[in-house]
Amino acid sequence: MINHRHFKLFKPYGYLSQFHTNAKHERNKKFLGELYPFPKNSMAIGRLDKDSEGLLLLTTDGQVSNHITSSKTEKEYYVQVDGEITVNAIEQLKTGVLLSHKSETYTTKSTKVFKISEIPNFPERAKKIRDERHGKTSWISITINEGKFRQVRKMTAKVGFPTLRLIRVRVGNISLLDLKPGEVKELDKLI
Repeated sequence: MINHRHFKLFKPYGYLSQFHTNAKHERNKKFLGELYPFPKNSMAIGRLDKDSEGLLLLTTDGQVSNHITSSKTEKEYYVQVDGEITVNAIEQLKTGVLLSHKSETYTTKSTKVFKISEIPNFPERAKKIRDERHGKTSWISITINEGKFRQVRKMTAKVGFPTLRLIRVRVGNISLLDLKPGEVKELDKLI
């Protein structure tokens, strides 16, 4: 029997959700293997794009990875948006918005969305977002169980409040909790 290993990571801004590649166009990019000595055959479960931060699960078990990605597991994001988000925009996000990816259009599934009243206490990002001189910002929580390419960013832009910062805080029952950017914690199991 193979003893698989599982991890949770606070993926910092600027890192790709993959391990080293030999592609010439990615020579100057940052990869997960720079953060921790992950075992051979480790894989990220799902992805966070380079500009997104937060909880990323990793495993050496392809069946666990497949189960989490195919079971429509909930993923919760804290999203800082440009402007003071309105009740109408939140309602649109809740009921679904029409998006496109490649040449295909689709309506997002209904989801849980609410405004976060207190600014979340996350560490400052390495690349500054902006300051109050450029207008107000607000934070919302969005929970989805689908995850098409840059979906959350497209959703907030569609309702008129572009994403400034995106942090995944939960996948299923596993939360980011008090991990710091770049920090890794080994887990006994993921499901």
